[in-house]
Amino acid sequence: MTDTTNAVLAAADALVAAFGRHDTKAYFDAFSPSATFIFYNLDRTLEDRGEYEAEWALWETRDGFQVRGCCSTNRKVQLFGDVAVFTHAVETELSIGGEAMTNNERETIVFARQPDGRWLAVHEHLSAAA
Repeated sequence: MTDTTNAVLAAADALVAAFGRHDTKAYFDAFSPSATFIFYNLDRTLEDRGEYEAEWALWETRDGFQVRGCCSTNRKVQLFGDVAVFTHAVETELSIGGEAMTNNERETIVFARQPDGRWLAVHEHLSAAA
């Protein structure tokens, strides 16, 4: 495994870990401000991180949304210069309105190397697992 692959995996691990502990600051800091998001349970693309942060806040206040844990498996990194495509299966433990549930999904996160060397997510696409 290359140093670059390890760096992308570390960025993905940090993002997933922050999501899994419902650490919104660390989670959203893992994304570029201009990142875009496609979620199968939304009827539109979220055009930047700010839109996603507003949607997340709505889920929390309207739905009682809370992430309780997250597990990433079947991980793969593809490198394309300063862009990396990370794919994985993700199992999320969460609660909505106090009711516990588990979501099984597939996810693609595109990372871009920043001028300071950090890898930030610039696009996320989430799909329901078959």
